[in-house]
Amino acid sequence: MSKSPKIAFIGAGSTIFMKHIISDVLQRDAMSGAHVALVDIDPVRLAQSVKIADRMVTTLDVPAKITSHLKQREALDGADFVIVTFQIGGYDPCTITDFEIPKKFGLEQTIADTLGIGGIMRGVRTVPHLWSICDDMMDLCPEATLLQYVNPMSINIWAITEKYPEIKVVGLCHSIQYTVKALATDLGLEESEIRFDCSGINHIAFFSKFEQIMEDGSYRDLYPALQAGYAEGRFPTDESMESPRCKNFVRYEMMKRLGYFVTESSEHFAEYVPWFIKKGREDLIEKFQISIDEYPKRCIEQAAGWDQQAKDLEGGAPMDLEPSNEFASDIIESIWTGKPSVIYGNVANKGMIENLPDGCAVEVACLVDRNGVQPVAVGKVEPHLAAIMQSHVSVHGLVVDALMTENPDRIYHAAIMDPHTAAELDLEQIEQMVNEMRAAHGEWLPKWAQLPAVSKEV
Repeated sequence: MSKSPKIAFIGAGSTIFMKHIISDVLQRDAMSGAHVALVDIDPVRLAQSVKIADRMVTTLDVPAKITSHLKQREALDGADFVIVTFQIGGYDPCTITDFEIPKKFGLEQTIADTLGIGGIMRGVRTVPHLWSICDDMMDLCPEATLLQYVNPMSINIWAITEKYPEIKVVGLCHSIQYTVKALATDLGLEESEIRFDCSGINHIAFFSKFEQIMEDGSYRDLYPALQAGYAEGRFPTDESMESPRCKNFVRYEMMKRLGYFVTESSEHFAEYVPWFIKKGREDLIEKFQISIDEYPKRCIEQAAGWDQQAKDLEGGAPMDLEPSNEFASDIIESIWTGKPSVIYGNVANKGMIENLPDGCAVEVACLVDRNGVQPVAVGKVEPHLAAIMQSHVSVHGLVVDALMTENPDRIYHAAIMDPHTAAELDLEQIEQMVNEMRAAHGEWLPKWAQLPAVSKEV
């Protein structure tokens, strides 16, 4: 192990996300002298990110080396850690396709990056690129740890661990941290006053324990307060808004029905289940404040934010380098120094959750130290919660099978098993939609999944 770590960051054109993670890393004393190798296929975005990274080094006054790469192999050579944050096909054309074609069939979506037909197609076009990174890692940095931030998280992690079991990988998401912050805000508490246990699959994990740490060292169950606040119309509050367009109503309603609070935001969760977005039920959309087509709106806003950030920093604007709530820097420091930390990560299920299938991707607490990321076994989750998770795991497994066997029929099978899609469309509509999306995505998909352009009226 060298004196200072080398961190390859693939997808560095996501400048805001890169800024958060690399800033966190550079502010840790143990990372002094780190080499950060930034990679992106867009030279303009990459140049912006390099300027921001250089500015961070100067602002923090820390020794660090920033290099720029258009080829991932250059950056991966000798890397100790690999961070991936890319989006295959970007907003235009692939995200637009993921929303517009389903809409022709009457299928509305909110985010479409994890489940549903949008998540399925994103998985098919993303996993081959993740596999190419794993292949290069096996050649150039086989002992490196892969920190995987790309969606669809569960499909990606399952596919990586299925084909490259030797790769040390953990999938990272911030939904658990953000949920704790939102609920603390509603309750009028500080995050430091709360302890919790959480487990499940990415975006569909539930808090089995959510408690307040009392001054005398005892603990108070906060679920009664959350239930009462929702029943009385006090929760969710405006202060815990998940986005400018979405409150937490869907998740509170699910807590009311299931008894436990789910980790992913209401605009995501609304499209994971068949109960909130339904044709002819605009009353549900209004009641639960569901923002249809939310992700395209965010993509446009985010792109504008990247451009504005670059202009501001080039103009000498001060740089805000407050620590984020991402787990990446905790993991890197713990593996590099042996200093232990506890994070929530997405890993292959090897007995951690007993009533979910072996090998699927689960999100659980993990101890991290010099031995790497070590997931904690939680036993069985509540059976009604496992049932919701299993409806997703079945779709994930079919997509992974499609990728492993190069069987395009499995894309259709995954779509018909998706809860929201199945609730809105019939089998023929789903087949037409899948075929139109395969044709429209064209070369963004692996060759086996491509379909010649089709023209069918709904």
